[in-house]
Amino acid sequence: MNDITEKQGWHFLAVMALTGLCFIILQSDAGFSAGRLWGVESSTWFWLAVFVAIFHQLFVWAAWRLQLSTKWVTNTFPQSGFAAYLVIFFILIFTRLLFMIFTAISNRGTITIQDGIKWPLVVLFTILVIWLFYSVIRYFGFKRAAGADHFFAEYRKLPLVKEGIFKYTDNGMYIFGFLIFWLIAIFFESKAALLLAGFNHIYIWVHYYCTELPDMKRIYG
Repeated sequence: MNDITEKQGWHFLAVMALTGLCFIILQSDAGFSAGRLWGVESSTWFWLAVFVAIFHQLFVWAAWRLQLSTKWVTNTFPQSGFAAYLVIFFILIFTRLLFMIFTAISNRGTITIQDGIKWPLVVLFTILVIWLFYSVIRYFGFKRAAGADHFFAEYRKLPLVKEGIFKYTDNGMYIFGFLIFWLIAIFFESKAALLLAGFNHIYIWVHYYCTELPDMKRIYG
């Protein structure tokens, strides 16, 4: 049980702090809640997006730790366990991104970003995100990116990737992958989406320090 829950107290405290801060910010300025999409208020889209993000990262924590400590996933579903995990993992990522887009569209135009700042950032973030996804596909693989080393010993023998964007950082997915959230927020000039981008980018680092890093120490020493 200690292995499964390691650092999750800090995870819980971080989630409480981040959601509390988001609530305070949303209440401080009506611009964060302005707008509707399909009759649903921007604040509702925002909190749905936050809920999906939290659910996604809790799902990954539970799947990784149960598998790493007890091999529960592959023992319970030997033929389909990892495949089912992958399907749920990527559905949640897609849903997370989708609710980000819905929030940004609903709340669009609530902040003005000068074209001289907006479009260079849009172009830069687009290039970095495309480079990251190319690097993942070409050198890393989506299975490994989703945590295959928690499930299969052969992935633990693979060398550290040092090509593409990973030549410059070991944490490319966390640093550059989440720029897509900032890209959406800037493109639609949405206050709520900017706050949501900040939440997502900080929260993925909570996942790294509270879940992935302890797991890597157990897997690789």
